[in-house]
Amino acid sequence: MAESACAIGIDFGTASARTLLLDLSSGEELALCELAYAHGVIDDTLPETGEHLPADWALHDPDDYVAALEDGVSNVLGQLPGAAPHVVGIGVDATSCTVLPVTAKGVPLCTLPAWRRRPHAWPKLWKHHAAQHVADRLNEVAAERGEPFLARYGGRISSEWYFPKLIELWLEDREVYDATAAFVEVTDWLVWHLCGHEHRSACPAAYKALWSQAQGVPGAAFFQAAYPGFSHPEEKLGQVFYPLGSSAGHLRADLARRLRLPENVAVAVGNVDSFVSFPGAGAEGSGTYVMVIGTSICDLVVHPEEIALEGITGVAKDGILPGLYGYEAGQPATGDMLGWFAESLANAGTAGSVGSRLGELERGAAALAPAQSGLVALDWWNGNRSVLADADLSGVLAGLTLQTGAADIYRALLESIAFGNKAIMDNFTAGGLELEDIVACGGIAEKSPLLMRLIADVSGLPVRVPASSQVPARGSALFGAVAAGPVASGFAGAAQAARALQPGTARTYFPDQGATATYEQVYRIFKNLHDTLGRSQAAWLHDLKQLRRQASAGRVDSINEAK
Repeated sequence: MAESACAIGIDFGTASARTLLLDLSSGEELALCELAYAHGVIDDTLPETGEHLPADWALHDPDDYVAALEDGVSNVLGQLPGAAPHVVGIGVDATSCTVLPVTAKGVPLCTLPAWRRRPHAWPKLWKHHAAQHVADRLNEVAAERGEPFLARYGGRISSEWYFPKLIELWLEDREVYDATAAFVEVTDWLVWHLCGHEHRSACPAAYKALWSQAQGVPGAAFFQAAYPGFSHPEEKLGQVFYPLGSSAGHLRADLARRLRLPENVAVAVGNVDSFVSFPGAGAEGSGTYVMVIGTSICDLVVHPEEIALEGITGVAKDGILPGLYGYEAGQPATGDMLGWFAESLANAGTAGSVGSRLGELERGAAALAPAQSGLVALDWWNGNRSVLADADLSGVLAGLTLQTGAADIYRALLESIAFGNKAIMDNFTAGGLELEDIVACGGIAEKSPLLMRLIADVSGLPVRVPASSQVPARGSALFGAVAAGPVASGFAGAAQAARALQPGTARTYFPDQGATATYEQVYRIFKNLHDTLGRSQAAWLHDLKQLRRQASAGRVDSINEAK
């Protein structure tokens, strides 16, 4: 392998995209660029047209992806003095299930004037939860019919996934549905943009579109039973999917010229931002629990065998690393929950950025002892992904008094993340997946030492933070190298690349036995609240969410009718 061989990894997150240039001989991160999306998360009104969106909607603008891709690559290449680096491969990852309707040529419908004002023509972000009613119906019918595929998904379909969002489109805007040649994951669309042709990844299809290599997607009879008339589930999904680490092709000529890269740069099949972090962090086998902590959390485990577990969000062979079954779980509100508190409630309107306010809250919370706040929270600000798989749940904060301060609440929110994580870990271990250590990566792992310490104290396991600020982008670069092949990159597979280019360790947090003992008592209270409000009395929070939706829908209808 030539010493100058490099790969580019691009990680498309919820609010921004990170581009990383990786030296494939040394593992050195040569250049890094982070660019915020111009339109951010679209959850109030559509850009330009001003169409108001109902509650629980969350959209993206595909032009933001293109700008971040092209500007990010130009930026990292421009950071190196002298001759241009020898780039052999590009890998991309994105949030999932984030999906968009496109034409037969891969043009996003929302970029066309005819569909610009139609909300269903826009990319629906992973945290678009307006299809919960569809997920509920699919779960009801799947349970009635005893559909075997449910076992791969912990017993429940999530509103965040492919078919709830597609059927929502089919139900609510049939014209957009009929104009949609393909309904694609953003990671697949990005590969389409890079290569000029469709080449869908097996990874998001397996975890988010109910597909398996052996059985395909659930049969038309299942969907017909739930929604008569929805009889062609593969119509917008396709039926051909490619494994992780394979090449989708090479850069299309016009884009290569614009990026100032050779046309023979290999493009890897698209990946999911969390899954690509497992090899990016240098993790290889079972026993390691990888947490990707940012706007939300995804939790990843691999194992040689397939075990049916309740409360997970999916298991797929080769889904994370070839030759192993990959298990996924997660928490859908982390960084955005903390940011919400800092921006909206903690001394709202005071001077200083949200970042500086978060730092102040972190210092105040760190000064408190375990259980000193007297609070316990349920981290359901964006619903619950694992282990309840219920997007209609909402956040809870218990124990408030007139003496409660901002630092107390902030610590309770951090603790709720650690407690929610323990519930997920306990579910894995109860199912027979033994966990020995935790690897935590992502923005929050870098920015919140207190949360890392709380996760260690609550779980009783050490937490290692890799010496890489952008593990997902690093993982995508690894897959770009694997797509280029052993002749160009030196790596024949993802596990080999992960082992050879494992990042060092920035910090390790070991549990404090005294804190762990205290948190065992608080966790019992958390778990009782969790099971009461999330299981036996979930209707309380469901009813509140439904009343909010009804009020919001009436407001949006009146505003849009008046325009």
